[in-house]
Amino acid sequence: MKVSKLATNLIGSEIVKIGNEVNDMKAKGAEIANLTIGDLNSNIYPIPAGLKDEIQKAYQNNLTNYPPANGLLGLRTAVSNDLKTRWGLDYASGDILITAGSRPLIYAVYKTIVDEGDKVIYPTPSWNNNHYAYLTSANAVEVKTTQENNFLPTADDLRPHLSGAVLLALCSPLNPTGTMFTKEQLSDICQMVLEENKKRGADEKPLYLMYDQIYSNLTFDADHFDPVSLFPEMKEYTIYIDGISKCLAATGVRVGWGFGPTHIMSKMAALLTHVGAWAPKPEQEATAKFYETPENVNDFVVDFKGKLQESLKVLHEGIQELKNKGLAVESIQPMGALYLTIKLDFIGKTKPDGSKIENSSDLVFFLIQEGGVALVPFSAFGCEVTEPWFRASVGGLSVDEIKVMLPKLEHALAKLI
Repeated sequence: MKVSKLATNLIGSEIVKIGNEVNDMKAKGAEIANLTIGDLNSNIYPIPAGLKDEIQKAYQNNLTNYPPANGLLGLRTAVSNDLKTRWGLDYASGDILITAGSRPLIYAVYKTIVDEGDKVIYPTPSWNNNHYAYLTSANAVEVKTTQENNFLPTADDLRPHLSGAVLLALCSPLNPTGTMFTKEQLSDICQMVLEENKKRGADEKPLYLMYDQIYSNLTFDADHFDPVSLFPEMKEYTIYIDGISKCLAATGVRVGWGFGPTHIMSKMAALLTHVGAWAPKPEQEATAKFYETPENVNDFVVDFKGKLQESLKVLHEGIQELKNKGLAVESIQPMGALYLTIKLDFIGKTKPDGSKIENSSDLVFFLIQEGGVALVPFSAFGCEVTEPWFRASVGGLSVDEIKVMLPKLEHALAKLI
């Protein structure tokens, strides 16, 4: 039975494939240290108690009908106030769009800006841009990044590709690496975008910047920077992606927000009226109430990110200890988010059964089977399958579970020759 060309050629998620393997093994009694999911074990990292109380109150008060298509005014106002207080960003409630997490926002940015064949630029590794580019029939230009620049693109990396491009997609702190733009790196890119837009005529689309800062509150000993704070004139070109999924450990609560130029946000809102990607009304009401007191957010975030930083520190130091023992591994000092970037340079090695580790996916499934350790290869984020780099997410494990996992990882890797 035939389906659409889009559906026929749609590529499934490699992360889901790995997750299915992990779940199958767990169902059979295996103990797996699951470092794959960009999610949080809610028993280790529950949402704020105050937010939970407000959600329950909203349901008790029967706030279960449709919310406004662009989000509750009370929440959009609370977000507007928070942006002003936290980042010095001045966005009216009418330029803020509430959705069920950040994914509908990213999809809406692509659909609002990109026509079939339009050039879209994004770095690799990065989360899901390859799939959104496919869904919009974009001409995707993938810019490979390097360890030397913490897997973040530089202005020089991007500049050769700008001509004719309509969208540049960036994220900081970055999923999958947990690394962040410095002020200088982001400033150079913003200046380049402004210069490119000055060249364009009134009948041409501008080069827009989608800036995903969903992890902006989860930073460690480093400052988060954003385009409009650095260059106010970037405001007419920048669409932000944000929300509570990560900073409040609320991945399943599904409240995200985007903000940007009025003409873009209004079209995004119109598009999503046909998709119905609204955050549930009780969760919107509760988030608005919670954000009315900034200390609610600040106190939770300080405690939460301290715990994440400790887990990342233990994992990073554990990988460095394996490196000191002579294993071909490396890790990059975490700067933010939930992730540690790990290099496992074992592609081409031989397994105990005599077969070869041909690519990063082979290594992932070997480590699941032999070590009970599950990671995500950078190939899931647009990189080549020969890249020996992996994402490790600490959100699903306790510090003690990470400590127990490290010797298992060492033992599995030692089997490869």
